[in-house]
Amino acid sequence: MWQIDQVTLRLFIAVCEEGTIARAAEREFIAPSAVSRRLADLEALVEVALLLRSQRGVRATAAGEALLRHARLIMRGHERLQAELSEYAAGARGHVRVLANVSSMVEFLPEALSVFLKANPRIRVDVEERVSAEIVRGLEEGVADLGICRDVVPMGSLDVLPYRSDHLALIVPRDHALAGETEIGFEQTLAFEHLGLSSNASVNALMQRIALEKGGELNYRTYVSTFDAAYRFIQAGLAVAILPREAVSRHAADEYGLAVIPLRDAWAQRRFVICMRDRHALTLTATHLLDHLLSTRTA
Repeated sequence: MWQIDQVTLRLFIAVCEEGTIARAAEREFIAPSAVSRRLADLEALVEVALLLRSQRGVRATAAGEALLRHARLIMRGHERLQAELSEYAAGARGHVRVLANVSSMVEFLPEALSVFLKANPRIRVDVEERVSAEIVRGLEEGVADLGICRDVVPMGSLDVLPYRSDHLALIVPRDHALAGETEIGFEQTLAFEHLGLSSNASVNALMQRIALEKGGELNYRTYVSTFDAAYRFIQAGLAVAILPREAVSRHAADEYGLAVIPLRDAWAQRRFVICMRDRHALTLTATHLLDHLLSTRTA
């Protein structure tokens, strides 16, 4: 059985990421000759070429790419083990890493985590915002325990559990021509310039495709990166926006003078899922958080 030590794996990752042995050696504070020797010994051990060498540098072969994926998982797992043991040594009960999309962080995740952390003050939860596709990739690479994202992206081999839903609505100033509508069809919004959320690429692409299918065109005047910025642009009358109605609180609607008009289209109801590499391989702390989140899920 192969026995590849962590130093060799770390050097292999560095070479693949840096593209040259010299830069990898500089990054890892080791002589280039020592890096070359480690790589040669590694290829001899596995009996297959892992790197293609040229005057421009090096790049991984197909076998090297496979090793790189596993090496990253092993090194991240080791780092997570060290971090979790350090948490226990410091008196904490555990540490959970969560990747979440922006909608979940605006609509419900802070409240759900607040309840959990108040009941479990010695558990640490780190949350990082990413778009849904990057959440899936991050979980596959082992950088987090749990992910909260949309169900519209391919999930690969991840374990996936249904979680919550939200509903898209047209957001306009209260003096807008459509402000008095109780609900609206998407095609009626195409006569107006739209505002897009840059972090909402999947729904932007979906709406553009639907607009074309209906024989219209969705015109984006500009994009913003936060909901607060969107509210200010809408308040100023620069554009209308289609956003989750759950993200527009009564306070925000009153503060910015916004009308929230639900879309009647079936696709306007969207679903969140919780995903993970392997539910049965979660730490006890991550399982505890997962159970709490599932206990708060809605239809």
